[in-house]
Amino acid sequence: MKVYRPEWRCIFSVNEGAEESASWKERIAWWLRAFADRLDGGSRTLKVDCHVTPHVSRQEVDTCLSKGFEVTQSLLTQLAHQAACEDVMRDAKAELFEEGRGR
Repeated sequence: MKVYRPEWRCIFSVNEGAEESASWKERIAWWLRAFADRLDGGSRTLKVDCHVTPHVSRQEVDTCLSKGFEVTQSLLTQLAHQAACEDVMRDAKAELFEEGRGR
């Protein structure tokens, strides 16, 4: 009896800048991206490398990335809500947040 074993590989990386081993062309490209981010104000450029074997279509990769960013948006919204609640509590009940206060 022949045993079939599926094999796959997924390499996923996200970069915010040129790596130390980057060529001069990559370094210039990242410098331009950083300059554009400063002009846009508040934006952030990320480079996503995704290599999947066996082949997965670009559309499928894009769908996965889109869903991942939706999850990220949800998590960031939750963090913002928690920070806003903490700010209100710090203002309303400052004594609870005093340094060195015993429990």
